Amino acid sequence: MSETTRITQLATVGIRVTDQRKATEFYVDELGFEIRRDVPFGPGRWIEVAPPGATTTIALVSAEIPAGIRLTTTDADADHTALRARGVDADAEVMRMGPGVPPMFSVRDPDGNTLILIQDS
Repeated sequence: MSETTRITQLATVGIRVTDQRKATEFYVDELGFEIRRDVPFGPGRWIEVAPPGATTTIALVSAEIPAGIRLTTTDADADHTALRARGVDADAEVMRMGPGVPPMFSVRDPDGNTLILIQDS
């Protein structure tokens, strides 16, 4: 393997929760995390929490949103092309969801775990 990816960091670990409000209260009130992001997303909300000062966040996602590990990359298109050329189980195309949402795609490791590469804007 002569070319490496452009992955820069582990950004977010998405976990499924049955009640986003209760989950947010637990992480904030019981564990002392802070809310880093809380915005409308699909049928629910995109909520990220983290310990104060941490760079990696936990996304509290509803059942309709894929759980998994989110990594940032400087070039989603280049990584997508390179990984597919190497035979990595990656989405057929880079997702582009519209203004304000960075390009992204998913890959699966040999055990079927999902990693989502999101272009860092």
